[in-house]
Amino acid sequence: MSSKSNLPHDPLPLPDRFDWTDDEARARVTGFFDLMARRHTVRDFSDRPVPQDIIETAVATAGRAPSGANHQPWFFAVVQDAGLKARIRAEAEAEEEKFYDGGAGDEWLKALEPIGTDASKPHLEIAPWLIVIFAQRWGEFDDGTRFKNYYVPESVGIATGFLIAALHQAGLACLTHTPNPMKFLNGALGRPGSEKPVMILAVGHPAEDATVPAVAKLKKPLGEILKVY
Repeated sequence: MSSKSNLPHDPLPLPDRFDWTDDEARARVTGFFDLMARRHTVRDFSDRPVPQDIIETAVATAGRAPSGANHQPWFFAVVQDAGLKARIRAEAEAEEEKFYDGGAGDEWLKALEPIGTDASKPHLEIAPWLIVIFAQRWGEFDDGTRFKNYYVPESVGIATGFLIAALHQAGLACLTHTPNPMKFLNGALGRPGSEKPVMILAVGHPAEDATVPAVAKLKKPLGEILKVY
């Protein structure tokens, strides 16, 4: 984390170490793969409540992600208030109408056809929680002096991956939603101009009749995403 005073390099002994055998490590990573292979993006949510402490622990997990210079340039606005969710939905749908009315371009809209999306976003109200992820482009000390953050998109992306994995570990489904533009989220949530909205995560239990598009089950085989050098 950034400090106005010079922080010394103070190496500590590694506080956590896992001395698993290769077989134990293989079993653990395979088990984690099996868990994550059952993760699905969901657009149909139940209104079943989710305890706040579960959401807080998932966000705390995201906060353990590595980041550039350990500045941790992220903020998670967690929304359960029905009125605020309704406002976010209304403003998001206003942007989505422009997107689907041609603002996205033909190629982008064609790519979305197998997903089956449109400008209507009821999940923003039905899901019990929205987590709005902000990237802090710069930070400020208490006296208002700015300091630079480093590798912000990379750091926030890693933290978001931690968050999604933690939510899935809790048996929750989520949907990444990126209305364009998203600046309205700063106003709705009272966040400063130094923070850029990255995405909205709708979080909750899937509805009983939830579906996923068939194309979402098509994942690239390992041979297409990995090469050993």
